[in-house]
Amino acid sequence: MSGKAESISKRTKWSYCVGATGRDAAYVLVSMFVLTYIQYTCKLTVAQFSVISAAMVVCMIWDAVNDLMMSTIIENAHLKGGKFRPFILAGALLNAGVIIAMFTIRPSGWGFVLFFCITYLLWGMTYTVNDIAYWGMLPSLSSDPGERDTLVTLMGIFVCIGQFSVAGIVPVVIAGNAVMAFRVTALIVACAFIAFQTLTFWGVTEQERTDSETKVTLRGMASILARNDQLISVGIAYILFCVGQQLLLLLAVNFFYFAFGYSTAGDLITLFTVMYGLGTLAAQFVYPVLSARISRMRIITACLICLVVCYLLFLSFGYVIPMNVVLLNVVGFVIFFCQGLFNLAVIVMVNNTIEYDEYRFGERHDSIISAIRSFASKLSGALNQGAASLILIISGIYAVSQSISALEVEIGSGTLDRETALLQADAFIAAVQPSQTLMLRAGMVFVPLVVMIAAWLILKAKYRIDEQEYERLVREIAERKKHG
Repeated sequence: MSGKAESISKRTKWSYCVGATGRDAAYVLVSMFVLTYIQYTCKLTVAQFSVISAAMVVCMIWDAVNDLMMSTIIENAHLKGGKFRPFILAGALLNAGVIIAMFTIRPSGWGFVLFFCITYLLWGMTYTVNDIAYWGMLPSLSSDPGERDTLVTLMGIFVCIGQFSVAGIVPVVIAGNAVMAFRVTALIVACAFIAFQTLTFWGVTEQERTDSETKVTLRGMASILARNDQLISVGIAYILFCVGQQLLLLLAVNFFYFAFGYSTAGDLITLFTVMYGLGTLAAQFVYPVLSARISRMRIITACLICLVVCYLLFLSFGYVIPMNVVLLNVVGFVIFFCQGLFNLAVIVMVNNTIEYDEYRFGERHDSIISAIRSFASKLSGALNQGAASLILIISGIYAVSQSISALEVEIGSGTLDRETALLQADAFIAAVQPSQTLMLRAGMVFVPLVVMIAAWLILKAKYRIDEQEYERLVREIAERKKHG
């Protein structure tokens, strides 16, 4: 890439950003709903569920490490189709096939445990092929801070569309028809993943590679990451933030089922998901306006203050203040809006460490450094899955969900009608003790608050690439290339 920031063509910009729709729809289906799928469609003992939960944690930790390994493969590959495009398409095709198998093939008992563990491992590894290449392409398209912010914002809009298309529809269709609903949804989402990423493959024109053809080894990759002190600090902060951001959504389905009933919660979950979509989407539009006027660190600080207030309000519903659906959704909107702003600011911070590394060491490694974002997301996902499963088991929520799962299996086999099953499911939930739902709610509130505050403290103390420093780095790199 030349010292002067290249202008991105409209075709490249839109093909790249629109392509996020299908891939994030596919990711949300598994990351947000696979636990629900297991809880409410598979009849498993606590021991079998615990093994699956542990395997998911191990797989996601491995997947986080695999992200870094995949980044070196992309860095070393010099394919005719470009640095990123071949991996984007290959990953989409492979992952789509795994998703269809995951929600279609249904062994029973320990056979399902073995099948799911293998499939979940393959899902993570194949998604990594696409994910590292897709996100690695972003900073390579431009070093101009304004254009990079625009790309992040536009892509974020289509990320929201993809996520919301799944997160909003699935809760409505699963109750009383869960087995078939998940199967059909998986097929549609897998096809969308392939279609949207094919658009990116054909529509994006990559910048000409100017990096060295010297192979990057795993030891070299570790050295590249270890030498970048700013990447380490923002990477740790992003891991903590992702833990806080994901847990509320991961347990939201269970919260609504046990607060409002299994037969009626679907519409309420979708409404709450609308708040997620609107809040996150609003953040995409507001962020470039805010970032042009105030610093990213101030944006993060203001968001954190709002998040503390809103999470505590969420905890108090039904205990201190009435369980008002309108107010609950307003609080949800503010939470998702603030988390969206926080997320965008930190993503830009991560990407800006690429120029920091280039300034200090004269080398540019987009895919390796960008892999930290995916590494953080996967590692935090592992922590979230472990925490969510533990909360469900200890609170006794999982045991109740298995009674409902048995009803869903009977509906799927045609031995029980939907209306009778929903009545029985609501009766199971009505018998749950208030202390059980309180434990669920506390886990959804206090874990996110603790880790997001920790993320803010790290950024405040350690991250130094503010807006002025980043502009200086880019100018200095351009001058070096001009005279080099």
